[in-house]
Amino acid sequence: MDSSKDLGLYLNKLKKSNKIIIVEGKKDKEALEKLGIKNIIELSKKPLFQVIEDIADNGKECVILTDLDKEGKELYGKLSAGLKRLGVKVDDSFRQFLFKNTKLRQIEGITTYLRKIGDDR
Repeated sequence: MDSSKDLGLYLNKLKKSNKIIIVEGKKDKEALEKLGIKNIIELSKKPLFQVIEDIADNGKECVILTDLDKEGKELYGKLSAGLKRLGVKVDDSFRQFLFKNTKLRQIEGITTYLRKIGDDR
């Protein structure tokens, strides 16, 4: 399995989807925008319950891309539970892919990571 090719496929799916993408901070958002991904909500701007309610009002599907560290996992759990409770479908396939197939643990590092795996070929 070529995880760099699969990563590219996942990123293309995110670009084409109209799912709401949730990230922790400004650098995460900027990294994804560099890859052409839109529809990104940054958590650092509002209280968690507000973000959850806004997403429930605006979309029925989202992708949570919090960092894959302890704090990010806790945030993921709270967001996922809150969103599911309000009927929002949480697509965590990309998050699971990152966790299992890459060494990437912070979303803001995704562009650097892509460059690095491109250079390793």
